[in-house]
Amino acid sequence: MTEDMYSVEQVADRIGLHVRTVRSYIRSGRLRAVRIGKQYRIAASDLDALTGQAPATTSVARQAEVSSIVQIDGVDRAAADRLGTLVLTSANTGHDQANPLRVQTVYDEQRHRMKIIILGDPAATAELLHLLDAVLNADNGLLDREVHHA
Repeated sequence: MTEDMYSVEQVADRIGLHVRTVRSYIRSGRLRAVRIGKQYRIAASDLDALTGQAPATTSVARQAEVSSIVQIDGVDRAAADRLGTLVLTSANTGHDQANPLRVQTVYDEQRHRMKIIILGDPAATAELLHLLDAVLNADNGLLDREVHHA
């Protein structure tokens, strides 16, 4: 199960605050967020913790989390869909359900570029990155490297 991720603007709209206030909460550490490029993304559970809808995890055992962005150029829509399905399926199976990987995929039709954003446990993230590496470097036909520009 992939956790929903929100932009700063979406969070501001959902909780009725100004965008600057939300950014201030992020900078001060009051709201957890992940920086992706020049933008922040806020996990639904972190938003719930801020608004009091879910208990905040304050005194939990030390835990590390990594964020990774994989950019794949020269991918058509069909290959991006297949790769997205593979990544999401892998992220949702065989991992610690208490700390699931959070994965988001984005496809840029004009640039024939796919980005895969992975947040989670270092070991589980490494496994997923190894899978991606194997698929991207294999000659199995999953990804058709030829992209025809319209």
